[in-house]
Amino acid sequence: MRISDRLKKLKPSATLAVNAKAQELKAQGREVVSLAVGEPDFGTPLHVREAAKKAIDEGFTRYTPVPGIPDLRAAVGGYYGQFYGVCAKGENVVVSTGGKQALYNLLMALINPGDEVLIPAPYWVSYPPMVELADGVPVIIPTTPENGFLTNVRDLEAMSSPRTSVLILNTPSNPTGCHYPQEALDEIARWARARGIFIISDEVYDRLVYEPAKPSTLAHHWHRHPESIALVGALSKSFCMTGWRMGWALAHPDLVKACAKIQGQSTSNITSITQKAAIAALTGPWDLVDEMRAAFVRRRDMALPIIRSWPGVTCPTPDGAFYLFPVVDAYYTPEMPDSAALCTRLLEEAGVALVPGSAFGDDRCVRFSYAVADEVLATALKKVGRVLTGK
Repeated sequence: MRISDRLKKLKPSATLAVNAKAQELKAQGREVVSLAVGEPDFGTPLHVREAAKKAIDEGFTRYTPVPGIPDLRAAVGGYYGQFYGVCAKGENVVVSTGGKQALYNLLMALINPGDEVLIPAPYWVSYPPMVELADGVPVIIPTTPENGFLTNVRDLEAMSSPRTSVLILNTPSNPTGCHYPQEALDEIARWARARGIFIISDEVYDRLVYEPAKPSTLAHHWHRHPESIALVGALSKSFCMTGWRMGWALAHPDLVKACAKIQGQSTSNITSITQKAAIAALTGPWDLVDEMRAAFVRRRDMALPIIRSWPGVTCPTPDGAFYLFPVVDAYYTPEMPDSAALCTRLLEEAGVALVPGSAFGDDRCVRFSYAVADEVLATALKKVGRVLTGK
């Protein structure tokens, strides 16, 4: 069968592939613990679920405007006022099927064929493929665990060129959990604007930042220079709404219209019921976020000493999200030469599913998600340690 050339070079999502393999082993009767998927183990809050039920009962089940109903777009704008003191209007918001579609729409709207896009590594798995689908060229910026896997103006300048049009930033990071301080973001924003480089700031995990670190954002820079920056957010992580598929882009009205045009020819509006639930999430109580944040800090602080006790393993302390990204290449051998081979062995021998670092642009590492119950995490780490160290 004839398949387009653009798809021939496109790789499937590594996180979804690992999860599928884990499900396959479970179906065979194997005991498998998945630390592979970034999905909080808490339930969607009651007031959000009730809003969805009410929407169904009241018959709010028809098409809506492509970029979202006005009340929801206003609620997203209000989010930035509530947490960052930035005034954003509904015309600055396009609501999409999760943060993933918001990112895809932005890249399709911003990139011309051959444009280069700077992507610090480790990166979220979908950034480079999305750039390639938009006929752009991903330019990967290496970082080091010693620097918390964070990039800086010096490294960005070294990798930029006259073809550079976009920079993608992600804080807190998936897969590392590392987080840019506000002053670091400010410096990068000033550099990018001086170079005429547009920034897409992926801030999906912005409510999951752990003290003493503080939430940081490019919202203030966007407010002053909306033609130079777009922000991406979502409710998937902060409100345990992964399956609801609710994300957004905050952008210049012209860019919002461009994204809506793309979305209008692909998915149209997100589910009408989800939109009503999202309004309840954005305007209702945020108690669950505080509860999750405390649980994730507890799990991080339990897991880090265990992982660091494995000989030859180093791991930066994450300031947000719910991932650990240790350097494990000390355990590579000729028979197990990379992160994919190591993850395969851990899945088969320990019954623990992890994601290879190669999927995120750093083959030295593997990603652990600690968005699971404390006892599940502790047991999984013990099994992994036993396979790696033989103890």
